[in-house]
Amino acid sequence: MRKTDGMLKLAGLCVLAGILVAGLLFPVVGGLGVLSNKASETVKTTSAELARKPPPLTSVMLDDDGDKIATLYEQYRLPLSSEDISPAMKWAMISVEDRRFFEHNGVDMRGITRAAINNSVDDDTQGASTLTQQYVKNYLINVVYRNDEEGQRRAQAPTIARKLREARLAVNLETRMSKQEILTGYLNVVEFSRRVYGVSAAAKAYFGTTSDKLNVTESALLAGMVNNPGMYDPWQNPEQALKRRNYVLTKMVENDKLAKDDAERLKEKPLGVLDEPRIPTPNCLSASPQNGFYCQYVMDFLQKHDMSPEEVKTGGYTIKTTLNEEATTEANEAAENQVDQDEDNIANTLSLVRPGDGPRDVVALVANRDYGASGEQGETVLPLPSGLVNTTGIGSSMKIFTAAAALQEGVRGIYDTVQSPNSYASDVFTSSRRSCPKIGIGTWAYCLSNAYDNYPPEMTLQEALQTSPNTTFVILEEKIGMGPVVNMAKKLGLRTTMSNNLMGNPPNPDADSAELSKSQLEFFGPKENAPGRGSFTLGVSPVSGLEMANVAATLMSHGKWCPLSPVDTLLDRNGEEQQIDLPSCEQVVPKGLADTLVVGLSKDTKGEGTAAGAADAVDWDRPMLGKTGTTENNSSAAFVGATPQLAGVAMVFRPDRPNGGIHYGGPGNVHAVPPAAGNMFGAKTPAQTWFGAMTDILEGKEKLPLPSSVDKYEDMN
Repeated sequence: MRKTDGMLKLAGLCVLAGILVAGLLFPVVGGLGVLSNKASETVKTTSAELARKPPPLTSVMLDDDGDKIATLYEQYRLPLSSEDISPAMKWAMISVEDRRFFEHNGVDMRGITRAAINNSVDDDTQGASTLTQQYVKNYLINVVYRNDEEGQRRAQAPTIARKLREARLAVNLETRMSKQEILTGYLNVVEFSRRVYGVSAAAKAYFGTTSDKLNVTESALLAGMVNNPGMYDPWQNPEQALKRRNYVLTKMVENDKLAKDDAERLKEKPLGVLDEPRIPTPNCLSASPQNGFYCQYVMDFLQKHDMSPEEVKTGGYTIKTTLNEEATTEANEAAENQVDQDEDNIANTLSLVRPGDGPRDVVALVANRDYGASGEQGETVLPLPSGLVNTTGIGSSMKIFTAAAALQEGVRGIYDTVQSPNSYASDVFTSSRRSCPKIGIGTWAYCLSNAYDNYPPEMTLQEALQTSPNTTFVILEEKIGMGPVVNMAKKLGLRTTMSNNLMGNPPNPDADSAELSKSQLEFFGPKENAPGRGSFTLGVSPVSGLEMANVAATLMSHGKWCPLSPVDTLLDRNGEEQQIDLPSCEQVVPKGLADTLVVGLSKDTKGEGTAAGAADAVDWDRPMLGKTGTTENNSSAAFVGATPQLAGVAMVFRPDRPNGGIHYGGPGNVHAVPPAAGNMFGAKTPAQTWFGAMTDILEGKEKLPLPSSVDKYEDMN
C-alpha cells in the first residue's frame, strides 16, 4: 500500500472519530450540528423500532401428545438466554469482534484510533465497530428492515451519517441494557449462512448440539462466520472456514482467554461440523408426509382467524394441535393399503373428527398420496382431505340432508313408507338433460334411475337410507322443496362447501357460466322462476371431506353443530396462551331429529346395507351411522361413518383430471380409467378404508350405544 493511501485512511478515520465524539457529546456545533441533528431525528424513532420489533423466532407445531409435527420460520432462530450460551462462545465472539467490549460505553474511541493506525500501514482493513454497534446494525438489517430492501441499504450505507446514528444508538442501548444482555441479544440476532440466525440455531444446524455445550473450536468457527457468513460457510468453503476459525483461536490467545499451546493444538483439529447442515424445511414440508396435510390445514385455519403465515413463521409460537399420531398412522396405512401412493390421478382420503359439545377436534387428515412438492414422485400440496378438491362430489352420501329435511318438515318419519320406483322423471326439477321428456319451452324433466332394478316399489325411509334408491330421494325433494334441503346441508356442517361454486372456488359474479357465478346454495336452491335442481341429493358437486365428517359429528352430538378446530392451545414466544376467536356452537336441528336420523342411518352396515360387505370383512360390531355414495361414471365415491367417539369420511376421487371413471380391482388395484370403464362404489375403496382404519383406532375402546329414535314428528323438538 502506498504511503499516501495510508495517510488518507488515517486522516479519514481520525475525522470520523472526531465527528463521532462531537456528535455524541455536542448535539449542535455549527455545520456539524446539522449532521448531528439529522441523526438525532432518527435515533428516537429507530430506538422505538428496536424496542418494538422482537426478532423473528421459529414456531413449532405439535401433536396432541406434544411431539413436534413441523417447524415454521422465515429465519431459523431459536431463543436463548445468557445462561444458555457457553463461556467459550461468548469469549470467542468478544475476542474476534470487540476485545474491549466490557470497557467501552458502546463506542470504542481507542478501537477507532487503533484501526486508523493499523489500516494506514496494512492492507488488511480493520473495523472499529463495537459489538454493541454491530448489534444495532444486525438488528436493523435482520429484524426491523428484514423485508425492506431500502431500509437494509440505509442500515449499512458507508456514510458518516449512518455511522453517527449507529454510534448514538449504541450509546443509548448501553444505558438501557447490561453488557450480558447486549452480548446475548447480539448472539440471538446475528446471521450465519443458510437462513440460520442466532447461536442457538447455529449450534443445532452445524454441530447437532445446544449452545450451552459449544466447545472452543465450535465456538471459534461460529464466531468467525459472522464477519462474512457466505465466505466462511464450512460446507461450501471449508478451507476459508478453517483459516478463519484458527484466526479466532489466535485472537482468543491475544485476549488471554486461551493458552497458546492449547490454541496450536486445537488448530490441528478438523472443522467438526455435521456431514450436512441440520436445518429443517421452513414450512409444512418439514412435517412427515402423513402429517403434511394436517399442518397445511392448521396454517389455513390460523390464516382464516387473522394470523398471517408471516406472523406464524416469525412469532415463535408453540401450536399444540389436536392431531392424534396413532390415529393418523392407522388412517394413513388404511388409505395407502387401498390405493398405491404413486397411483396417477387417484386420491384416497380419510378425515376424522371427534364429536362433542365444544369446538371439534380434528383428529387426522390423511391421503394415500404424500404431502410434498415433487409431483414426479406422486406428492401434492393440494388439501386433499380438507379442501374442496373432490369436484365431482360424494354421490348418495348427500341423501343424508334430504332425509334430515324430510324429518324437519314433517314430510316423512324415519319409519314411514317412501316410494322407490326403478326410474323416475320429475316434472318439477328441471335440467338440461335432453334425453328426458320436454315439459316446456327449453325445459326438460329431470330423469333418473336407480343403480339396480331390484328395489321394491316401496320401503321405509330407514330402508331407503340403508339401500339407497336414487328415485326415493328426488321424490322426497319434490315434496319438501329444495330450500329446506340445501339449507339443511349448510346448517349441519357444509358451510364452506355450500358457500363455494361448482368448481370448489368462491362464486365469481363476473363469470360467463352460471355454475361459476353462484354458490352451491344458490345454484341448487329455489329461484324466482324455478324450483331448484334435484340432482343435489345425488351428490354431483364439490364437497370437503373434513366438513362432511363434521356433519356426521353434528348428528352424533344430538344436532349441535360446533366449529372445527385443529388447535388445542396456542402459546406466544413468552409462553402466554393466545385465544382464537371461534364461532359459538349452535343447536341446528332438534335433538330428537338428530337422534332419529342417526338411528335411520344405522342399518347401512347390516343386512342389505350398501356397506355391509366392508363391515363384515373386519367383523365390525359397533353401533354406528353410515352412508355410502357414488357419483355418475363412478368418477368418485365416499363413505360417511361415525361412532359416538369418532366421525369420519373416506373419499376416493380424481384430483387432477376429474372427468372419467375409477376402476376397482381390489385393494391396491385402483386406477383412473375412461368414463365407461369405471366400477368404483362407496362400498368398495371408501368403506374399506374407513373400516380398516377405525377397527384399529377404536380397538379396546368401549362400544357405546346410539341414541333412541322417536316415531312422531312432534316429538323431535
